[in-house]
Amino acid sequence: MSDTLSQDEIDQLLSAISSGDVDADDISRVTDHRKIKIYDFKRPDKFSKDQIRTVSIMHETFARLTTTSLSAQLRCLVNVHVASVDQLTYEEFIRSIPNPTTLGVVNMDPLKGSAVLEIDPSISFSIIDRLFGGQGEGSKLSRELTDIEQTVMEGIIVKILGNLREAWGQVIDLRPRLGNIETNPQFAQIVPPAEMVILITLETKIGEVEGMMNLCVPYITIEPIISKLSAQYMYSSVRSGATTENLNVLRERLSNIEVDIIAELGKMQLTVKDLLELKNGDIIRIPSVKYEDDLLIKIGNKTKFKCRPGVVGSKLAVQITAREEDSKKEEYEELVIEGDEDE
Repeated sequence: MSDTLSQDEIDQLLSAISSGDVDADDISRVTDHRKIKIYDFKRPDKFSKDQIRTVSIMHETFARLTTTSLSAQLRCLVNVHVASVDQLTYEEFIRSIPNPTTLGVVNMDPLKGSAVLEIDPSISFSIIDRLFGGQGEGSKLSRELTDIEQTVMEGIIVKILGNLREAWGQVIDLRPRLGNIETNPQFAQIVPPAEMVILITLETKIGEVEGMMNLCVPYITIEPIISKLSAQYMYSSVRSGATTENLNVLRERLSNIEVDIIAELGKMQLTVKDLLELKNGDIIRIPSVKYEDDLLIKIGNKTKFKCRPGVVGSKLAVQITAREEDSKKEEYEELVIEGDEDE
């Protein structure tokens, strides 16, 4: 509705005042009414709505990855999704979680400071029961974890943190590491009680057992990358393709992949009849290979290098002499030159 009165409305208002149907004091009181938003200086808002929305999108990815990994590990139906993303004081977070519970203190390298991953006791005992061969029923007793149960939960949290790293990959190359596990929330004082934190609450269901997982990240920890927590930055990083951070992650993951490398000494052809008649003790003679002849190195099924055989200490070895692609290029150039000369 428009705040500007039309000429007819102004005439009707003046007539009502003249006739006494409307009091001028009532009009002034209505005019002075303003919308007031209460602001508590003890808990200032550190995160904008856009940043909270971006954090929610990031952790929806984290929830999907955790759903897949836990389902595969527990061999049962697991469902994890983001229930809410809120900003509150650390004291309010500590008071809102049960005691005892499972609290993993997480080092957020390369960010300074730590975060807290809290897993509801019903979820923790359901995971433990499932891994120990049970049906995944949660414990009805409120008790602390035994040493064996705590070791089992450490393995689960480490895998969950791997999903967290992937979900944060578009913003920062996060390398979260589990520091220690606490059961009493009062012993997990990573920041002052009045410090503002962002709390991501994840509704978790394992079979028929339901509970919550909470990820609490202090503002002072996330402050260096707060400018990156925007939808504009997220979409621009997706459009730009592979960033330096993504390339570093890819290089690190590829460096741990094992591949077969084969140095081919020689090859020969056999008929199917000869192949079928082979038995233990038969000798297959391959064409003779001279010392100065290059051998081929295959990575997987593709020829990549040329090499020469030799010995290093007491072990057989090969020395790479050239790339196969380079030698093919030289042969191609020689053919082109010879063709030009012939012309």
